[in-house]
Amino acid sequence: MSKLKLGPLPDDKPVKVTVELPASVHCDLVAYAEILARDSGQAAADPFRLIVPMLERFMATDRGFAKARRAAQIHRGAH
Repeated sequence: MSKLKLGPLPDDKPVKVTVELPASVHCDLVAYAEILARDSGQAAADPFRLIVPMLERFMATDRGFAKARRAAQIHRGAH
């Protein structure tokens, strides 16, 4: 079993976003989705569903972002 940073994806209502990705990033998303499916025992998710949890995980573990957010008192949900 791989030690991926993402776990099984929650079954929630998706929000449609349009984004252009380099082909290499798309290939990596597809590979990640396949490995995640294998490790979690779930069906392979649409690779694009990985983007949000990856961004959430990235921001949650970025100490510089957390420090700047606290300093600016920018809170979740306030845009």
